[in-house]
Amino acid sequence: MKKVFLILSILLLLLSCNREDIIEPMPYDNPEIPLDIPLGFPQLNSSVDGNRPTKYGVELGEKLFHEKKFSGNNTISCSSCHNRSSAFADNNVQAIGIHGRVGLRNTPPIQNLAFMKFYNWDGNKLTLESQPLVPIITQEEMNSSIMEVIGKLRNGGEYRELFRKAFGDENITPDRIYRSIAQYEYTLISANSKYDKVKRNEGEAFTESEARGYQVFQQKCESCHSTELFTDQSFRNVGFPPNTSTEEAGRARVTGIPADYMSFRVPSLRNAEYTAPYGSFGQFPTLKAVLDYFDNGVLDADNLDPILKENGNRILLIEQEKEDIISFIKTLSDSTFVGK
Repeated sequence: MKKVFLILSILLLLLSCNREDIIEPMPYDNPEIPLDIPLGFPQLNSSVDGNRPTKYGVELGEKLFHEKKFSGNNTISCSSCHNRSSAFADNNVQAIGIHGRVGLRNTPPIQNLAFMKFYNWDGNKLTLESQPLVPIITQEEMNSSIMEVIGKLRNGGEYRELFRKAFGDENITPDRIYRSIAQYEYTLISANSKYDKVKRNEGEAFTESEARGYQVFQQKCESCHSTELFTDQSFRNVGFPPNTSTEEAGRARVTGIPADYMSFRVPSLRNAEYTAPYGSFGQFPTLKAVLDYFDNGVLDADNLDPILKENGNRILLIEQEKEDIISFIKTLSDSTFVGK
């Protein structure tokens, strides 16, 4: 009888509980952010489908992108080398990391990455989600480890809440860090330059020099800098002065194939006005210096790009053509994207 009475008492107590006394899990509402694919752009990288940008994923990724706790001594973040005002490059000859250490290569801009097939100068990464670990563990960049980074982030209550909003709970994992940074970077789409506005018939028009430059560009540059990304995403040896570091081999560093030696990914020319110096390790201080080098003749190599070999290792350009090409390249500058 006492047992029955106890059970009835518990039932009455439960029934008398106010709804306000019941603790329910916080709702997980993290809407997807649609990516506005610009006119004429190629298809999205296949990895985007598995990691679509979300409201809180992007918010978390942007915060992590600017987080200096990623470096061993809390002085270097992703944004330390990828500055928005420089189209997310840094204008140094070679990247400068922790303790002022100089990296192997020039910092590439990060724009329109959602449409790229390869990442880094040698294409050693095929997905953005696999890229962040490289600078974290590289001695010349952040000189840390992902577990050290996670330990630091767990000490900040704000991050636990951000991870909950982005992924449904407060668990901070390497995969979630990589995915959120990639989501933020997928949103960095640049397609609002003068060139784009002319193409969209928005009332803009090329100057005479820009129009001439566009014609010369189509004749002498577009074979490599093609598509609306202004890169065909290929790897080519174009005879630039080589980096003397024994660690450098270009694409061959990834593939181990001699024919890929000192071949590098063709860079996009969008926002090139903001990203000097140029070349895989900043060999050229200006766009004019790049064009002068092609005009004067590049270094020969067994695997020199066939287009250059067929033209005597040169791209012949008169001074007016160089001026006009540079005028056209500046129409690819997206001031809104860089915040200017």
